[in-house]
Amino acid sequence: MVNYYVERIGQAVLTLVSVISLTFVLIRLMPGGPAEFLRAQLIRTQQGSVSETQLNRLVEIYISINPDTPILQQYIDYMTSILTGDFGRSFLYGESVTSVLGSALPWTAFLFSIGLGLTFTSGIVLGAIMAYSEGGRFDVTMSSVATFLNSIPFYVIALLLVYLFGYIWGVFPTSGKYNYDAVSPGLSLAFFASVLYYAILPLVSLVATGFGGWALSMRGNSIQVLGEDYLRVARLRGLPSRRIALRYVGRNAILPLYTGILLSIGFVLGGSVILEQIFQYEGVGYYLFQAIEGRDYPLMMGGFIMLTSATVVGILVADLTYGLIDPRASRGDSRESF
Repeated sequence: MVNYYVERIGQAVLTLVSVISLTFVLIRLMPGGPAEFLRAQLIRTQQGSVSETQLNRLVEIYISINPDTPILQQYIDYMTSILTGDFGRSFLYGESVTSVLGSALPWTAFLFSIGLGLTFTSGIVLGAIMAYSEGGRFDVTMSSVATFLNSIPFYVIALLLVYLFGYIWGVFPTSGKYNYDAVSPGLSLAFFASVLYYAILPLVSLVATGFGGWALSMRGNSIQVLGEDYLRVARLRGLPSRRIALRYVGRNAILPLYTGILLSIGFVLGGSVILEQIFQYEGVGYYLFQAIEGRDYPLMMGGFIMLTSATVVGILVADLTYGLIDPRASRGDSRESF
């Protein structure tokens, strides 16, 4: 048991170190990479008024690497700075990358935690109902709808919503996180109402294209569970239908989806780059897109590391906790959760 936890945590740490090492390679070793681009930018903006030593110091401030030191020392300094939360300085916004992404992260977490929660909840409820009415009109209709919506990329729905509800009908705003002119951030009902109002269209685009996959998975798992022998025994014992549905069918059918919900965190955050750009929602994805477009390499690398870390942590949590919610997994030969 202990060896398993140590092994999985070690793999997660190794993955994160590998990702950070990759960003170092991209910054330091690629021809025309961030260090050279930043040096050229500084020379142009300073118009030759800085010495080589000052130039190297500015490069170090922005990307946490001093070009004067040996490459091994550069790598150690870079790893140390990243692991301590110093991602360098954004030259698009003139602030530290930690500050830019730190202010954007709560908004992305808010939007996608609610979106993922609504998607997962609606999907499993609908999937369970579809399984109980297997072969009926409701099951056939909703299976077709779920399959159709699940095959549409979320950004297509997002663009359609912006066009119809934003530009044509003017019902919802097309950009921003809240009404900057009417409310001020704080613990007030007006502020929270404005935040939810501005998040409606992004949430609808996430839920509309995401619930179908969960519904179909829940339907398939529930149908499989409904055919198990222990359910026949439960019915013969005269257990109430509600108890059978919730404690036997629902609980066992939802377990395989537990890993998926944690793994989807990383993929959802990756999709935030497109979604937040469409709605001009200033979260991590929005700033990452701006960094890519403006060649702000420190901000780009910081966003990349943050999204990768979220994926790795999601996988690690799924591995470490799956055996706790499903004791059967801890009795098997393998406890891999995916």
